[in-house]
Amino acid sequence: MRWIRDIKPDSEISRLFKQALLVTLLGNALLAGVKSFVAYISGSSAIYADAINSVSDVLYSILLVLGLRLSQQPPDISHPQGHSRFEPFAALLVTISMTVAGVEAVRASVARFIQGGAAIELGWPVLAMAVSVTIKVFMFIFVRKIADRVSSPGLGAAAKDNLSDVITSLAAFLGILGSNIISPLLDPVAGIFVAFWIFKNVWITAKENLGYLTGAGADENLRKKLLSTVQGIKGVEDIHHIITEYVGPRLVVEMHINIDGDITLNQAHTISDQAAEELEKLPEVDRAYVHVEPKGYN
Repeated sequence: MRWIRDIKPDSEISRLFKQALLVTLLGNALLAGVKSFVAYISGSSAIYADAINSVSDVLYSILLVLGLRLSQQPPDISHPQGHSRFEPFAALLVTISMTVAGVEAVRASVARFIQGGAAIELGWPVLAMAVSVTIKVFMFIFVRKIADRVSSPGLGAAAKDNLSDVITSLAAFLGILGSNIISPLLDPVAGIFVAFWIFKNVWITAKENLGYLTGAGADENLRKKLLSTVQGIKGVEDIHHIITEYVGPRLVVEMHINIDGDITLNQAHTISDQAAEELEKLPEVDRAYVHVEPKGYN
């Protein structure tokens, strides 16, 4: 786990990142091994699809470690605005891994469907799905909590994938059960469902992180939050201009505020600094630049 220990700087945020990454990597590795073994001995298409998904989870865990390690490096000559874009880039690599898993799951499940499917014994497969759901529910809650605290899209993508895996494991279980009670075809049908659930999460994750990489702005709710943060500051008469842009997972905010034009330069500077400081306290904001103008100026 040396890569995880190397994340810097050594701060509370860094410690939380390390915890989330360690749980993600070890949990996914354990489930990939369990599911692959059970898929091999049972011949279940649904569990095979879920196992392929877990193998892709291991790959994305490694990519996430690398991406987050790079994103935590301080600004330097080559990246004067910091390295935060590496995090959504790692999240996009996660979607590539998920897509490959989905394609393989579809291929295997369709092939088994064409062959007529098979009734799957309930012993080991049911136990494997129960273990998977239990571990993934814990991972989802744990990683999402940290992702929210540190405003991390990479960890957010991992948390969403954990929740997705709960759904896919339940679908695999229902397919196995249905192959015994209703029709052998329900096992490969469940495998196809697992694959398309993977594709759904690929789309959601890719859309979000492309916005972080291409300079998207804050949504309406977040813009209102930014405005309300500054409007309550003593001396701020009005706000007539705001531009937001994601530089990686967090925003750069440029804001023009109106103040009394007759106060001293020192007073104006104090108000400007306070506005910038309040904005930068928000977990969604990386940097804030506040420009002051006299009241009535637009």
